[in-house]
Amino acid sequence: MPLPANLTGALLGLGAFAAFSFYDVMTKVAGAGLPAAQVLFMAGAFSLPALWLMARWQGDRGAMRPRHPWIMALRVAVILTSNVLGVYAFANLPLATCYAIFFTMPLIITLLAWPLLNETIDAWRGTAVAVGFGGVVYALDPGADTLTTGHFAAAGAALASATNFIIIRKVGRAERGFVMQIWPMMGQVAVLAPVMLVMGQPVDAVQTGATALMALGMVTGMGLLIAAFARAPSIVVSPMQYSQILWAAFYGAMFFDEALTPRMTLGMAVIIAAGIAILIRPARSAA
Repeated sequence: MPLPANLTGALLGLGAFAAFSFYDVMTKVAGAGLPAAQVLFMAGAFSLPALWLMARWQGDRGAMRPRHPWIMALRVAVILTSNVLGVYAFANLPLATCYAIFFTMPLIITLLAWPLLNETIDAWRGTAVAVGFGGVVYALDPGADTLTTGHFAAAGAALASATNFIIIRKVGRAERGFVMQIWPMMGQVAVLAPVMLVMGQPVDAVQTGATALMALGMVTGMGLLIAAFARAPSIVVSPMQYSQILWAAFYGAMFFDEALTPRMTLGMAVIIAAGIAILIRPARSAA
């Protein structure tokens, strides 16, 4: 007996975000000894063949030319910025701290959608945004710990990622899925190739393996996420992102000797609740 579509979508979403968490762990491993640009260049070089194979498996083999080339160029720049800052953040902060900041993306998207997409912020969403950012401040406890460049890099990555989602919501339906996936990766490799000539460092087997596994985690996660959204609505799939806190606790304790503090746990619970509150509001309005 087949599983209900929503349950299938939720399970695929869980698998996708587990793969993305694995990508983050490998990012932390590779980024500890290599410049962020080199990590991303190597991971991108490993990802491109996998993306081609995934496109062939999905039967998505049409023309690669984007319908909105200038917007696609902006998206490439935004994603590259997010990735470079994200690698730096993961290399210099605990996994849970990075996720506490990255989980603000639904809140940032809500704020950006007001001026850029003309979406209103009602009292429900405004309260959720304020509560969510309060959870970030509580979790990070800036009065006790000094904010570092890693914290600011994570915040910049979250802002850039949220901007990417705004672009997707603006033109995503006009562009083909393969075009949306392949161009940012090709742009990342092309832009970072000359940087490699200046900043490139010798790599060992562990670093090479970590960047290859980054590519595996990213491509697997994207494939599962596409399959999840094909079977279930966003309101079912999107909250699965918050399962990454469980992976952060697991991977952090197993590989990096990191432990979640009660303050961090409570703060992240507030951030997650605020994000889910924003997600369920459109669904209630539509109903």
